[in-house]
Amino acid sequence: MTHDSPAPCPDTAPNPAPAAPAQPRNPLHGLTLSHIVEALQAHYGWAGLGERIAVRCFTHEPSLNASLKFLRKTPWARAKVESLYLFMLREQRRGGAQRLRPRTGCAPAQRESGTAASDRAQKSRVQRGHPTK
Repeated sequence: MTHDSPAPCPDTAPNPAPAAPAQPRNPLHGLTLSHIVEALQAHYGWAGLGERIAVRCFTHEPSLNASLKFLRKTPWARAKVESLYLFMLREQRRGGAQRLRPRTGCAPAQRESGTAASDRAQKSRVQRGHPTK
């Protein structure tokens, strides 16, 4: 029996499978769950983790191994931990102090009395063509 198809050249290797695309915009790429939990525990402590994510592995006799075992079996809890980790990274990038700064505007002691504020609000409604209440 003759074989008419040409034999493959030894110097041409079959096309290798394309490498997995890099994920430059995914901050969780390449991080292990262990690293994430350790970073959160170092930043918030076990008590802080238990306040932010109400799961028993953070509130009752917390340990890294027990937490990892639970989080690997529970997708919703893992998603919350990953979300908290991303939040922590954003806060660290921003300097962490932005959340604590007071809002711009009047301080409570500088606010107008109730009647002056309501008079101004009513005047504004009339100017916009809305009926008064």
